[in-house]
Amino acid sequence: MSHVESPVHNVPVSGPTSLTLDDHRFDPNFHYEATTQPLFNLYAPNIQDAYDDIQNKGIRVVREIEQVGETAWFNIEDPDGNVIMICNC
Repeated sequence: MSHVESPVHNVPVSGPTSLTLDDHRFDPNFHYEATTQPLFNLYAPNIQDAYDDIQNKGIRVVREIEQVGETAWFNIEDPDGNVIMICNC
């Protein structure tokens, strides 16, 4: 990816996937509101270990572990009220 100036940040990742964070600072019409839907997910190879670690850190879990086949996930809330999914997929 080409170089981009703040408020856009390209996060280097390996493989074909890319991650870009944008705070929309230069968009006067943008209005952000926290959502109850996950904004993105973070990979955890062992969902139970990740869940236990989250609990031990006092992070709010807003959706308990769910599993379909080999895929499992749960949702947490960040300090700003955004929902983030932790998933083994």
